[in-house]
Amino acid sequence: ISTILGLAFQLRDPKQLLGKGEFLGITCALVPTNADGVIVGRRHDPLGVPFFNCPTQGNDVVISADQIIGGIENAGRGWQMLMQALAVGRGISLPAQSSGITLAMARIVSSHALIRKQFGRSIGKFEGVAEPLAMIGGISYLLEAMRKFTTGALNQGIKPPIVTAMAKYNATELSRICLNDAMDIMGGAGISLGPRNLIGHVHISNPIGITVEGANILTRTLMIFGQGILRAHPFAYNEIKALEQNDLDSFDLAFWGHARHIFRNMSRSFVFSVSRGRLSRSPISGPTSIYYKKIAWASATFAIMADLALIGLGSKLRSKEKITGRYADILSWLYIGTSVLRRYEAEGGLKEDLPLVHYSMEYALLNIQKAFDGIFANLKNPGFTWFIRNILGTWSRINSFSRGPSDALGLSISTLMMRDCASRDRLTQGIFLSKDYKHNSLARLDHAFQIIKKAEEAELKIKDAIREKKLPKQPIMSLSQLALDLKIVTVEELNLLETAEKLRWECIQVDDFSEEEYLGTAAEYQKITEARV
Repeated sequence: ISTILGLAFQLRDPKQLLGKGEFLGITCALVPTNADGVIVGRRHDPLGVPFFNCPTQGNDVVISADQIIGGIENAGRGWQMLMQALAVGRGISLPAQSSGITLAMARIVSSHALIRKQFGRSIGKFEGVAEPLAMIGGISYLLEAMRKFTTGALNQGIKPPIVTAMAKYNATELSRICLNDAMDIMGGAGISLGPRNLIGHVHISNPIGITVEGANILTRTLMIFGQGILRAHPFAYNEIKALEQNDLDSFDLAFWGHARHIFRNMSRSFVFSVSRGRLSRSPISGPTSIYYKKIAWASATFAIMADLALIGLGSKLRSKEKITGRYADILSWLYIGTSVLRRYEAEGGLKEDLPLVHYSMEYALLNIQKAFDGIFANLKNPGFTWFIRNILGTWSRINSFSRGPSDALGLSISTLMMRDCASRDRLTQGIFLSKDYKHNSLARLDHAFQIIKKAEEAELKIKDAIREKKLPKQPIMSLSQLALDLKIVTVEELNLLETAEKLRWECIQVDDFSEEEYLGTAAEYQKITEARV
């Protein structure tokens, strides 16, 4: 359906008309889709998701050299253009999509966990359900923090390719975790497709974002640390450049600077490790200051371990993708943790949001710890392997950054998510919430959540009366009229309770179809598929 294509291609100039040699390299141009020889209109079918994702072809297509993006002088600069476009795009679209998914899951699943009852209790109050519910809440908070932090940089005109690679990789992976947890909690409501199902198609389509740029495998193992080790290192690139240019003075300057850099990082890492970060500085005081200190501690350890890998493995480092993947994890979670702390401060340091901050930071530090453990156990550095594996590895396991979020912290998150409160609204801010609860499934779920919360007081009065043996031990709704007669609840409370139960029943229903309806839907899909073939 497009009117113009952006095409990247290898440009040759056999007659050297441009005066830049025969092989100019990757070049980008804009090609009208109505040009002779351009073939469009074929469609891919990405997991049944209805968006245009098309193969394009061209036979003997002739375009003007003026259609090169940036003009003739930019011939051969296509790779740079592609990387800059990707650096911005992957920091915006895929993190936004992933964050939107997790925020929606937080709203949908927390509502369902309150509304759906088993054995007379909301399923969200069972610890087995509370655990994945808390994970969804924590990931939603940290993912939105990372998204805002990254787009803040992009909005200033910064194009950080390593940062956007981290944002894309972690956002899509974390949304996959949230969706899997959401499917577990929703159960039949998640797998039974139909108008009521709010998460089924999202779950099916989730891998599409993950496949971009050679899937997250490539992003994690090659791009983040493999590219970043030279881009971000203060001396390594200058050392290599000086060697290539046979510039002894520049090499000496870079080499001795590198040596001082290593010694300084070793000293910082040792002091911070022994003191568990307490001797590092925090820019703020208060309940989150310890996380700034632990981030500094982990950063110092990361810096010295990155140098050990670079010195010990040299050019072989890029092929050690399991190792580089673990370094990428550490760098990613340092960035995510920083994003969380920044979000908390930017939003005013609200005390009621602290459980979300604590959960996010403990989860980030746990992932950093796991990655370090993997490096210590597997990094082979000539002359240092035994020391790294047995001394540093043992000390790291004893003196860990975090053991992860506690059970009590997880329960506080799940409880917060099932309250009708400002923290829950802030957590899910940004998703579309229709007010048409008669026709919109999410609006219906949200409306039922609010009414059921209001009816909890009346329900609790009846439960207390049962415990005090003022009422017989029977289902609550069968006792409603008796509770009214005994003045345990008022008429208004009884009406609210009855409305809440009707809404509860409506919301836990899943879609079903008659055989004719179902076969008709299947036949229509088969007809479309055959037409495509």
